[in-house]
Amino acid sequence: MLGILMQLGVLVLFAVAAVGVFLVGDRVRPKSWRHSDDAGAGHMMLDMVNMFFAAIVAFVVVILWQQYDTSHEHTVSESKALVSVYETANGMPAQDRKQIRSLVTDYTKQVVGDEWKVMDEQRRLSPAAQATLDDLRQAVSAAPAVDADAKSAQDKALTAVDSIAEARYDRGLDAGYRLPGFLYLALWFATVMLLFGTVFSGVVVTKRSIFMTGLFGVVIGAVIVAIYQLDQPFSGGSHVSKDAYELALARFQHIASDLPVASGGTPR
Repeated sequence: MLGILMQLGVLVLFAVAAVGVFLVGDRVRPKSWRHSDDAGAGHMMLDMVNMFFAAIVAFVVVILWQQYDTSHEHTVSESKALVSVYETANGMPAQDRKQIRSLVTDYTKQVVGDEWKVMDEQRRLSPAAQATLDDLRQAVSAAPAVDADAKSAQDKALTAVDSIAEARYDRGLDAGYRLPGFLYLALWFATVMLLFGTVFSGVVVTKRSIFMTGLFGVVIGAVIVAIYQLDQPFSGGSHVSKDAYELALARFQHIASDLPVASGGTPR
C-alpha cells in the first residue's frame, strides 16, 4: 500500500512541476512564442499521448514476442532431448531399450495430447505426464550397465532426461506467464487518453471526421487484440506450436525402423 501511495505521490509531484514550469516559463518566454489561443496546447497534448501510446505498445509487443519465442525454444529443446533418449536407448539391452522407448513415446504423446489442453485451459502442466517422466528417469537409472558401451549409453540417456526435466520446468513457467498487470494498466490508460485525444484536439464534428475517428478506433482495437493474442504463449490466441513434439514422434518411428541394434541385443 505504501508503495502505491509513493507512486501516486510521484505522479502528483510531476503534474505540479509541469504546471509550475509552464506558468513560470510563460512569464519569461518571448511574446513571439505565444499563440493567440490554446490550440497549441491541444496539439502538444495529443502528440504526447500518441507518443506515450506508441512507446507502451512497442515495449509490450517486444516483451510478449520475446516470451513467445523463448517458449517455443523450450519446446524445441525438450523434443531434441526426447529424441536423444530414444536414440541412445539403442545401446542398452533389449528389454530396457523397449521399456525406455515406450516411456519416451508415451510421454511425448501425453505432452501433445492431454497436457497441451491442460496448459491451454489451466495454464499448468499435467501431473500424469510428470509421472511418466519420473518413470522414464527410473527406467534409465535402473538399466544394467553390462559393458562400457551400455554404461556410456546410460550416462548419455540420463543427461538427456535431465535436459527434458529442465525444459519441462521452463515450459511450466511459460504456461503460467502473463504480462505484468501494471503494463496492462499503462496500456489501457494510454488507450483511454488516445480516444479522448479527438476531444482535446478540438476537431469539428463532420461526416469525414466521424469516419476517420472510426478508423482510428479500429486501429487501436486491432493493436489491443494483437497484444492479448500474444499474451500467454500456451493459452492465448496465438499458441506455441506442437510441431517440435510431432516431429520427435516421427523421428521415433524412423529410429525404430532404421537404427541397427547394439551387440548383445535381440532384433526388435
